[in-house]
Amino acid sequence: MSVPPEHFTVWAEIPVADLDRAMGFYSKVFSVDMKKDATGPNPVAFFPTAQPGGVAGHLYPGKPAPEGTGATVHFASPDKLETALERVTTAGGKVLSDVITIPAGRFAYCLDPDGNSIGVFSR
Repeated sequence: MSVPPEHFTVWAEIPVADLDRAMGFYSKVFSVDMKKDATGPNPVAFFPTAQPGGVAGHLYPGKPAPEGTGATVHFASPDKLETALERVTTAGGKVLSDVITIPAGRFAYCLDPDGNSIGVFSR
C-alpha cells in the first residue's frame, strides 16, 4: 500500500557558475534578500521562506546543465506574474514561453543567467 508524503518535493539545489551573480538575479526577480552562508563545506545561498523550516532550496557553486536541459524548478512570484517576468529579463535571464494557464494558476518558463530552467508561478 502506498502512503504519499505530505510534501513530495522537499528541497531544490540549483548549480550556478557565479554565486554572487545568481544571488543578485534571484533576489531581484523574486524580491527577496538572499544571503550567502559559508557555515558548511561549500558556500550556498538559501531561498528565504516566510516561516522557519519552509520548503525552499539553495544556490551553490557548481556546473549548471547545458542551457535549458536540466530539471525545471518553479518559484512563486511575489507579485503580478507579468511584473516578475519583466524582472527576469532586466536581471539577465530569458523568458522562454508565453504565460501558461493551468488549474492551479499561471506560469512561464524562463532561464536564469546560467541557463538553468525555472518556472515563475502565480496563483
